[in-house]
Amino acid sequence: MTVLIVLTVLAVVVLIVLGKSLHVIGAAQVGLVAKTFSFRKLSDDNPIAFKGEAGYQADLLMPGVRFKLWPIFNVRKFPWVQVPAGEIGVVIAQVGDPLPIGAKSAVYQSAFGNFSDLSLFVTAGGEKGVQRPVLPPGTLVPIHPVAFLVITTQAVYGLPVSPDLAALGRGGDLLPASFGLSGSQLRVVVIAPDGDADVVGVVTALEGEPLLSGDIASRLGGFADIAEIEAAQAESGLESRNDAALIDLLLGSKNTLHNNYQDFQAFLDAGGKIGLQHDPLLYGAYLLNPFLIRVDLVPMLVVNQGEVAVIKGFVGLPTDDTSGTEFKFGSIVRPGHRGIWQEPLRTGKYPINPRIYAAEIVPTFILTLNWAEASSEAHDLDAHLSSIVGKSREGFVFRIDLQVQIHVPDTRAPKVISMVGTMRNLVSEVLQSAVGNHFRNTLQALEAVRFIETRRQVQTAAFDAITDYLSQYEVETKGVYIQDVVFPDDLVEVLTQREIANQEKATYEEQQRAQISRVEMENAKGTADMQAELASAQVGVRIKTSQAEAREAEARGEAAYVELTGNAEATRRRAIGLAEAKAAEALGLARATGFEAQVEALGGPATALVAVANAIAEGGVTIMPDVLVTGGGNPVDGLAATLMRYLEDNGALPRPDRPEAAEPDPMVAVDTTEVDTGDSDTDEQSDEQSDDLSGDCGDTQDEPEEPEPERSAPGRRGRPRPLEGGPTDTA
Repeated sequence: MTVLIVLTVLAVVVLIVLGKSLHVIGAAQVGLVAKTFSFRKLSDDNPIAFKGEAGYQADLLMPGVRFKLWPIFNVRKFPWVQVPAGEIGVVIAQVGDPLPIGAKSAVYQSAFGNFSDLSLFVTAGGEKGVQRPVLPPGTLVPIHPVAFLVITTQAVYGLPVSPDLAALGRGGDLLPASFGLSGSQLRVVVIAPDGDADVVGVVTALEGEPLLSGDIASRLGGFADIAEIEAAQAESGLESRNDAALIDLLLGSKNTLHNNYQDFQAFLDAGGKIGLQHDPLLYGAYLLNPFLIRVDLVPMLVVNQGEVAVIKGFVGLPTDDTSGTEFKFGSIVRPGHRGIWQEPLRTGKYPINPRIYAAEIVPTFILTLNWAEASSEAHDLDAHLSSIVGKSREGFVFRIDLQVQIHVPDTRAPKVISMVGTMRNLVSEVLQSAVGNHFRNTLQALEAVRFIETRRQVQTAAFDAITDYLSQYEVETKGVYIQDVVFPDDLVEVLTQREIANQEKATYEEQQRAQISRVEMENAKGTADMQAELASAQVGVRIKTSQAEAREAEARGEAAYVELTGNAEATRRRAIGLAEAKAAEALGLARATGFEAQVEALGGPATALVAVANAIAEGGVTIMPDVLVTGGGNPVDGLAATLMRYLEDNGALPRPDRPEAAEPDPMVAVDTTEVDTGDSDTDEQSDEQSDDLSGDCGDTQDEPEEPEPERSAPGRRGRPRPLEGGPTDTA
């Protein structure tokens, strides 16, 4: 009976031992084995036994039915580590070598894989603490729950060794916040546009070598590549110095060397340093360890059309000023140096770190600034500008709404920013004071009415003054316009009354012009009514004018004819006179020779008598009178003879010496020679009377002139010829 009881007890014990020694491990579970008894003990800093020591064993029980003799071994089941989609798993090692002083994470080797091989991790020199890589989304792996803690948004996998964390673990309150993390930090970092705004990720590394003295951000390799390009350009000549190549190099990213900070070990191996990083992250999804990398989303630099971005570099090579000694407003440098870049960034989108490169957007279009209640819609630079308030010479207070247009050339933008700092400073500190003071001074020097009358001149003077002032800041002035002027009520009333008076005056003048137009209309109407007679009169005037012009032309032709014929006759007579003079000269010389011969032959007196006789014969001197009045007659005979001579001279009777004359009266014979009375005026008057008589006969064709009758020599009277059958006297 006793034996049976003992066997029964032994059987029960065996069954209990077998029951507790057999463990069914689920498909997504591991069994953590703890040895309760051993002659070996663990080291002070290692919670896992690799050589049979008492404690947590390094080997895990994988899924299935497993046997571990109880009570020497205890088995505790843990789920496999599973990382949901869109999340990461941060691994913290509780075994391995201690971290170096100052280190915040453990060195990672590619052999560690996903940390499922604990023995390899320890033997390869794995270190305790935060592991640099993270478990990617979708990971499902059996990881030793004591060797590693895995933190996800939903749970913390593993068994914490630290007493404080162990207490939280036993209470079921172990959460990411227990490690100083938030759920958002354990998600995949996604960089994407924020609505219509473009963004970049500014990276801050929480571990690495310290920055060099004077640096505020880390760039892999520093700026040695910039220095190499500058040296190469300097060797090839100044003409090959191209800032665009430097800008492209600075905007380029070296993130490919460490897979965009996802391989933090590669980042450190490439020389990455703690602190702000030069190269930001662009659009994408990144698995970043929140213990080592922080990312802040900031707006991307967008330069629109009509703008440039002036870059102020806070990192780079030492400042090397290129502005010259005359420029005293800061340093202008080439890209890659500390200072204001001499080449601005033009239209485009640039993924630069705004914490190390401050960009000042400078509008290069015509910038309109309003000194008024309303501000511009294209920008907000004039949001704090208001109407200009000034006082005239008489004390009237004005409020002027003003518009100023300025232009900043893109090539001068760096110098403008170097002088004023920002565009807002240019408007509020420089332009506002210059414009306001100019108009206040102008108003104070003018009467109110004078300002109104000379508004255009005031505007032109303001344009010239502001242009000259802004040229000192490399800014162009495109226009200054007075938009509106608000006058005091008293002045408005005076001006209104004056304008009403001017309008009344203009009305009266308009009425006067209307009456004048009416008079002109009546005159035009009368003229139209008399148009037929006026046309006839005008035709008559034109006919008379044409006739007068014809007579004038005829007279000019006649005058020209007379002038030409007169000149010809004068020339002919001059020639005849010269010829006769030559002949007379020759005849005189011949006669003189003859006289000398006669004097020698006949003597002086006889020669004189012969000369007298010849002179009488050649001169045609009439010895006998043409009309002889004898003493035996009476006075009537003398009057009759005189009357006959007068009639012959006037053509009433034919003269016997003319070829066409009729036969002379047998009773009276009259000589054709004129009787010289010794009065030439009488002859001239007779000629004039003859001309007058001929002119009164009207326009007749010219008759050929008859040859003038021969006249007796001056001073001689005609001698009467003896009448037929009558007595004659001889001289």
